[in-house]
Amino acid sequence: MIVMHKIVAFIGCLLWTGAIAQIAPPAACGPVPTADQLAWQRMEMNAFVHFTVNTFTDREWGLGSEKESVFNPTALDANQWARVLKEAGFKEMIVTAKHHDGFCLWPSAYTEHSVKYSPYKGDVVKAASEACRKYGLKFGIYLSPWDRNNAQYGRPEYVTYYRNQLTELLSNYGPITELWLDGANGGEGYYGGANEKRTIDRRVYYDWPATIALARRLQPHISIFSDGGPDIRWVGDEEGYAGETDWCTVTRDTLYPGKPDINDLLIHGSESGAEWVPAETDVSIRPGWFYHASEDTLVKTPEALFEIYLKSVGRGATLLLNVPPDRRGLFHENDIKSLQGFRKLLDETFGHNLAAKARVTADNVRGNAGEFSAINLTDGNPDTYWATDDGKTSGSFEISLKEPRLIKYIVLQEYIQLGQRVKAFNVEAWIDGAWKKVAEGTTIGYKRILRIDPVTTSRVRVNITDAKACLVLANAAVY
Repeated sequence: MIVMHKIVAFIGCLLWTGAIAQIAPPAACGPVPTADQLAWQRMEMNAFVHFTVNTFTDREWGLGSEKESVFNPTALDANQWARVLKEAGFKEMIVTAKHHDGFCLWPSAYTEHSVKYSPYKGDVVKAASEACRKYGLKFGIYLSPWDRNNAQYGRPEYVTYYRNQLTELLSNYGPITELWLDGANGGEGYYGGANEKRTIDRRVYYDWPATIALARRLQPHISIFSDGGPDIRWVGDEEGYAGETDWCTVTRDTLYPGKPDINDLLIHGSESGAEWVPAETDVSIRPGWFYHASEDTLVKTPEALFEIYLKSVGRGATLLLNVPPDRRGLFHENDIKSLQGFRKLLDETFGHNLAAKARVTADNVRGNAGEFSAINLTDGNPDTYWATDDGKTSGSFEISLKEPRLIKYIVLQEYIQLGQRVKAFNVEAWIDGAWKKVAEGTTIGYKRILRIDPVTTSRVRVNITDAKACLVLANAAVY
């Protein structure tokens, strides 16, 4: 019996010491995304739908003096919008509920300048939100802070008006994933017949902290976009391109209007930024944001959209592609054809990951623990990752394919739940008995896609040459 007690005690000791020896995961490095920001980044491709009186006046920015009778779509079908976007691979649809002209696509109780007083009379926001739910898309709202129709714009009373309308939109249309706040503010307008120029200091006029707090109370899981966040930042251009170096971190206080280097900060982010504010790249499928019949032959080709995808999603940002309905209230056939071709290119290019479940070896594994093994890079699970020991800010891993294959693209992803770390890396392929560098880059972040000159190989090696902290990568794919 005494011997048995000793054996039990010995086993208990082993279990206890084993628990003590368990390897701790890496500590977070700098700011990290919230759960809602992470879900937003994982959507990767979202869509804008620009639609208002401009569609019928052939303008880009309405003056605010347009008659409500101008808005008269003859065959509006939000289900068509949602279906086309879903089939093309988009995850969210953001509707311009009110653009700078002040015309409201919902029957707002606070103005007569809305669909309620148009020949259409329906609620476009409601139709769009219901279509999104039907087709499994997230739904977002664009509500222009600038209103060229409202007589009170520029005065304190307008801020109350704006918040009243925001409350309508965030209270009556189900879950709202994203609130999009445009940077255009103040200038010439109708302003209830005043027809004058009004200038505001947008840093203080809207009292954004209070407005944002209101939005979060009404929609706790909403992500808010503006030039500087707070949750999503503008990328600094309307071409759809993120910077080749793209940090998801910035210090929000440095993103103020008039800052001399603001565009550089928007497009690249800041390695030492104090907050997680990833970039969104907005671009239109046409030269303009609203539908113009004269642009029917100028729709971006599938190849152009694919190039934008590589320079947005492929650089760690989220793509926001605008597809404007025509005067019928439908996506034009040319736009649909281009989106279908774009989807085909994505499927053909990224439909088969040659590295899925492939054998991976690394020169360092955190504590030699299986939990942080390099095999996590090819297991298809975004919640597992390869990690190195603390202080190990460079390292390599090698992917072995079953046989030599022609490869054209490399995809890498950091485990951003623990922060963005990588500052420099390169990729090599085993060719003719030697390693040959085929690509290099700076940041990785949520996702980095590298297009390389096609090579045939059975071995690919990724070398992280510099990072802010120990390495933490979730995915490596080869196409």
